[in-house]
Amino acid sequence: MKILVIEDESKTAAFLKKGFNELGYVVDVADNGVDGQHLAEIGEYEVIVLDLMLPQRDGWWVLQEIRKRHPDQPVILLTALDAVAQRVEGLRRGADDYLVKPFAFSELLARIHSILRRSNLRTEETIYYADLEMDRLRHKIWRAATPINLAPQEFRLLAYLMRFPGEVLTRTRIAEQVWDMHFESDSNVVDVAIRRLRRKVDDPFPDKLIHTLRGVGYVLELRH
Repeated sequence: MKILVIEDESKTAAFLKKGFNELGYVVDVADNGVDGQHLAEIGEYEVIVLDLMLPQRDGWWVLQEIRKRHPDQPVILLTALDAVAQRVEGLRRGADDYLVKPFAFSELLARIHSILRRSNLRTEETIYYADLEMDRLRHKIWRAATPINLAPQEFRLLAYLMRFPGEVLTRTRIAEQVWDMHFESDSNVVDVAIRRLRRKVDDPFPDKLIHTLRGVGYVLELRH
C-alpha cells in the first residue's frame, strides 16, 4: 500500500510515517498544502491522510483539488477541530472519513482499511490474476491455492504488478511506486527484487506470469 500524508506537524507526520513503514507501507509526506496537492496529482496512492490546518494552502483547498481530478481517491481528514459542523463539512466536501486529534494509530488504520473495503478504486481487499489470489489487507498470497510467503517488499512489488496486469511497467515507475525512490541507471534493485519474486511465484508452477521486456521493464501476463 502507498499512502500520502499531508501534515505540517513534524511529530505527527513522523509518527504516522513510522507506523505505516513498520507495516510495510510506502509513505510520502508533505508539510504544506501546495506540495501535498502536487504529490496527490502526480502520485498513485491507495489513500491520502490530509490535515486541514496547513500552511500555504489549507486542507479544504487540497481536498477540493483532489476531488476535481480524482473523484474516487480515498481521503481521510485529520484535524484538531472537534465541532460537529466541521466534521459534517468535511464529509460534505467529499472526504471519506474524519478523525479528530489526538487519535490512536490503530483507529486510523482501522478507518483506512474500512475506506479501502468500500472504495471503488482498484484496492479491493482480495484481488485475483490468473491463479494468483492476494489478500491485500492481511498480506497473504496464494497461487493455485498454495500459500506463498513473501517479504513485505516482495508483497508490495507483486501487489503493484497485479494492479496493472498486461501493462508494461518501467523500472523507474516500479522503483518510485514500490520503494519510494528514484531509479538510477546503474542500480539493479528492481531486477534483483523481480528475480526473488519469480523464484517464489513463478518457478514452482508451470505457467510463468512475470515477464521481462529487455530495456523496457516488466509485465504481469499469462501467455500461452
